[in-house]
Amino acid sequence: MDIKSTTDLSWDEFDELRDPRPAGNDFDRVVEAALSRRGFLSGAVAFGSGAMVFGSGVLGSATSAQAQAAGFAFEPIGTATDFDVHVPEGYQWKPLVRWGDALFSEADGAYSPEIGVPVEMSDKVFGENTDGMELFDVDGKEIITINSEYVNPDINLPADSEGVPKNADEVTLLKNMQGVTVMEIADNGNGYEVVKDSPYNRRITHETEMTMDGPAAGSDLVKTNADPEGMSPKGTMNNCGSGRTLWGTYLTCEENFNGYFGATGEYDETDGFVRYGIGAEGRYAYEKFDERYDLSKEPNEPNRHGWVTEINPSDPESTPVKHTALGRFKHENAAMAQAADGRIVVYMGDDERGEFMYKYVSNGTWAEGQPTDGLLSDGTLFVAKFNEDQTGEWLALTPESTGMELADLLVHARIAGSKVGATTMDRPEWIAVNPLKAEAYCALTNNKNRGVKPNAGGDETPVGGPNPRETNNFGQIVRWRPENDDHGTVDFTWDLYVMAGNPEVYDNAYAGSENVTPGNMFNSPDGMIFDTKGTLWIQTDGDYSNEGEFAGQGNNQMLAGNTETGEIARFLTAPYGAEVTGLCWSLDKKVAFVGIQHPGGSWPDGEGKPRSSVIAVWREDGEAVG
Repeated sequence: MDIKSTTDLSWDEFDELRDPRPAGNDFDRVVEAALSRRGFLSGAVAFGSGAMVFGSGVLGSATSAQAQAAGFAFEPIGTATDFDVHVPEGYQWKPLVRWGDALFSEADGAYSPEIGVPVEMSDKVFGENTDGMELFDVDGKEIITINSEYVNPDINLPADSEGVPKNADEVTLLKNMQGVTVMEIADNGNGYEVVKDSPYNRRITHETEMTMDGPAAGSDLVKTNADPEGMSPKGTMNNCGSGRTLWGTYLTCEENFNGYFGATGEYDETDGFVRYGIGAEGRYAYEKFDERYDLSKEPNEPNRHGWVTEINPSDPESTPVKHTALGRFKHENAAMAQAADGRIVVYMGDDERGEFMYKYVSNGTWAEGQPTDGLLSDGTLFVAKFNEDQTGEWLALTPESTGMELADLLVHARIAGSKVGATTMDRPEWIAVNPLKAEAYCALTNNKNRGVKPNAGGDETPVGGPNPRETNNFGQIVRWRPENDDHGTVDFTWDLYVMAGNPEVYDNAYAGSENVTPGNMFNSPDGMIFDTKGTLWIQTDGDYSNEGEFAGQGNNQMLAGNTETGEIARFLTAPYGAEVTGLCWSLDKKVAFVGIQHPGGSWPDGEGKPRSSVIAVWREDGEAVG
C-alpha cells in the first residue's frame, strides 16, 4: 500500500492493515447471538442508577430532544448534518483559536487559506487536530494546555506534495503541527483570545527534548544511538486525551504512536512490534527522511513513545517527563484520583479493539503542599478484570504475576495484561472520575471485532460482561465503584451507565439502553469529562453518515449526562466530518472551551481550508455553562 493511501485511513483502519479482519458476519445472526448469549433484554445487564438497575423508567417512551430537558440548564437540541456548530437557545459560541493562529507576533499572518503554514513558522502557531485540554490558574492568569493529535497531510502540506512529504522540511512541518500547545488566554471584554507573546506560550512537538523516569527509564529497551543512556527521549506524539494532576500539572497521553515508524531496510519483527501494530510502512513517511523513525536503524525508538507525559504549564523552561511506571500502550487519557490513605491513583484506557483498562497506584502518599517526587514513578500498574456477576478486580502487573522483568512488562504492558487474563474491552477511550462520589466511568467507544476475532495478542473477545454486543458499532459507557469507596482498593462492582444505539432502527440490544431515545441517540462515545457539579459531559467520534443503522443520528455531538437519573441530553452538534473532543472551563466556569477536530467543508472561516479549532461557548445570561 502506498503512503498516500495510508494517510487517508482512520487510525483504526490503519491498525487493520497490521491485523486484517476476516469477512464480515451476517448481521441478523450477530444480533441473535448477542441476545441469546447475554439475555440482554431479560435484564442480564442492568443500567442506570446507583442500585445498578435502570430504575426510573421515565425515559423509555420519550420521542424528542425536548423530552430530555429535565435536570439540565439548557433546552436540548436536535441533530444536525450541516457544516456548522449548533448550541442551545440562550448560548453562543465563537472560535478561540484555530490551527495556524499565531502564538507569537512574529507568526502573525503566517497562515494562508491557500497554502496553510510555512515550515519556518510551524512551531510558532496553534497546532492541528486539537484533542484533550486543561485550563490552569497560574498566578491569576488562565493558561490552557491543548493536545494536537495528528495531521491531515492533504490539508497541511503544499498542494504539489499531493498529501505525501517529499523532503525533510515537509516532515518537519508535519512534526511541528502535532504535540502540545501551552498558551495564555484572556477575556479582553469581547470574549476570550490568545495572549500573543505571553511568556507562558510554547509549543511541544516531536522534536522537543524530554526526560524519562520510572522503572523502564535507562533500560536497554529504550536506549538508542542518539541516547545511549536511555534517559532523554525526544518528542511526544499522537497526543490524544489528557488529564491533570492534583498538584496542577498537565498529563498528555500518547496514543497511536505506532503509525509514525517504518523501515527502509531489514528489521526484526518482534512480538512487541506485532502486538503494538508497528510495521515496515509508516503513516507519514518519516522513516524516509529521519532515521530516528527507521526501525532498521533505531529499533528501540518506538519503545520511547506510548507513555503518559507530564508538562508543567506554569514553567515554560521545564522539561516534560515521560512516566514509564504508568505503562506503555495507546493511552487515551489519564484520570487522577486519590486513595483513602493518600496514595495517587491514575485510571487509563488503551484505545484499540480488544485491549485493556489500567490503573496505577503510587507507593507514596500526597497532601496539598507536599513534595510530588516519585508519585508517578514509584508504584504498581494494575489491569482490569470484569466478572459476569458485575464484580471485578484490578490485577497487579508484577514480575511475579507475569514472569516478565519490570521494565519489560511496562514497555510491553499489553503483553503483561494478556498474561494475567485481563478483560478485553471495546476500545477503552476517556475515563472520568466523579468528583462528588467514589465512582469512575470509561467510554467503550465501539468494537466491530467483538465476538468476531481476537485482539492482536490472540486474546479472545467474547460477548459478555461490560461488552454485551457482538459487532458493536455503537459503544457503551461502563461505570465502576471501588470497594469501600476507596480508589486504592483492588475490588470493585460495575454496571453500564448507557449503551448507545438507534431505537429508530432496532428494537433489540442495538437500540441501546432505556436512557437512549430518538431524541438523544448517538454512537461512539469518546471524550468524557465531569464538571464540578457532577454532570458527565459525553463527546462522540463516530459514524456521521446519517445512513443505515446510523440513520437520524446526524453529526458528532456533545451531550450532558445525569449520573443519578440516567438522563442524557444533547448540548452541541459539530460540523459535518468533525469529532468533538476535549473540554475545559474558564476559571469562573462561565465559558466552556470545546475542541472541534478534523471538520469538513471550510469551517470555521467559511472559505479556504477546514481548520481544527477550539471554540468558546457561553450563556447569554452570564451564568455558568451547563
